[in-house]
Amino acid sequence: MDAISVIRTKRDRGTLTPEQIDWVIDAYTRGEVADEQMSALAMAVLLNGMSRAEIARWTGAMIASGERMDFSSLARPTADKHSTGGVGDKITLPLAPLVAACGAAVPQLSGRGLGHTGGTLDKLEAIPGWRATLTNPELLGILDDVGAVICAAGDGLAPADKKLYALRDVTGTVESIPLIASSIMSKKIAEGTGSLVLDVKVGSGAFMKNLDDARELAATMVELGNDHGVRTTALLTGMATPLGRTAGNALEVRESVEVLAGGGPADVVELTLALAREMLTAAGLPDADPEKALADGTAMDHWRRMITAQGGDPDAPLPEARERQVVTAPSSGTLTRLDAYAVGLAAWRLGAGRARKEDPVQAGAGVELHARPGDRVVAGQPLLTLHTDTPEKFPYAEAALADATEIATGAVDFEAPPIVLERVG
Repeated sequence: MDAISVIRTKRDRGTLTPEQIDWVIDAYTRGEVADEQMSALAMAVLLNGMSRAEIARWTGAMIASGERMDFSSLARPTADKHSTGGVGDKITLPLAPLVAACGAAVPQLSGRGLGHTGGTLDKLEAIPGWRATLTNPELLGILDDVGAVICAAGDGLAPADKKLYALRDVTGTVESIPLIASSIMSKKIAEGTGSLVLDVKVGSGAFMKNLDDARELAATMVELGNDHGVRTTALLTGMATPLGRTAGNALEVRESVEVLAGGGPADVVELTLALAREMLTAAGLPDADPEKALADGTAMDHWRRMITAQGGDPDAPLPEARERQVVTAPSSGTLTRLDAYAVGLAAWRLGAGRARKEDPVQAGAGVELHARPGDRVVAGQPLLTLHTDTPEKFPYAEAALADATEIATGAVDFEAPPIVLERVG
């Protein structure tokens, strides 16, 4: 086998053989296939796609590149959730302790920012002392004690995906359905969770821009999960507008704590509860009441214990950006559109995301939203506040937001689209 022949096969719209797939994943993991060669193959996959058989074999090869975890020693049933990525999508932060408060164990292996979407680990690292890297015994210990853990996948878990995930972020190949599906499911299957709920985002701020592509991705992942013995379902959820009122790292942590305290934006609360109910049902706990656990403080208690168990201080002040700039409404009327992609791009340009896989992120950078579609606004009032430590980035963020909003004058019959669009599986 050689990398060039594998690249040419997919470049010329051919079907990769099982042997080619097994070899290229193994060779890339070992360093025999270079990053630039895997970049070319990833681009060929993005442009020409993969069959279901190819995706299944690719996923299996990614799983086989490392170890598989085992949570059978836990007294609780395990349930996990994965989002395909959105803008302002901080749902994992309140969701994991909430589901744990209802009796399930949540081994939430999460990632870093990918393109214009935020990363759960980047957000949590804004909490002083919190650490993303845990040993397997530490992970099991926290799960047994607290019931929830959010951490990075260990080096031994699907190492092929760890390399490819970072490469896709900086080579324009994030949006490939086969690569998204195999990336997500290789980690989740190897992780060893008993059940999995997928939050597949749809809209301008998501990698899946339309419902048909989102359905295809969801169906592919649900099939992969169930074929490997993981009870898997998916919710298709809207991402035309950012979730909540913040996009950034520390900004989103602060908003997540508000949700756990019984407040927070209505859309974040609604989606958190919808996913919690889906996870609890998949885990065999359909009678648990996540709304009660959110209201009575038990979810907050689990959050504090989870953060503390991973070295964080839940009472420490969160970082704030040194510089702020306000974007105002250009006219009066009803805000009818606030584009999620534009907000995510602005947050990324302000320093909340990374341009290269080795780049750091700014904990305090991001965008704060003061109005949402359906709100009445007055010319000159604040629409957005931009946060960054590097004020020279303000013009680039403002450029990203140039066409992000629409304001209608006169009477407007505005109805916000639903958060949950469909269920798959």
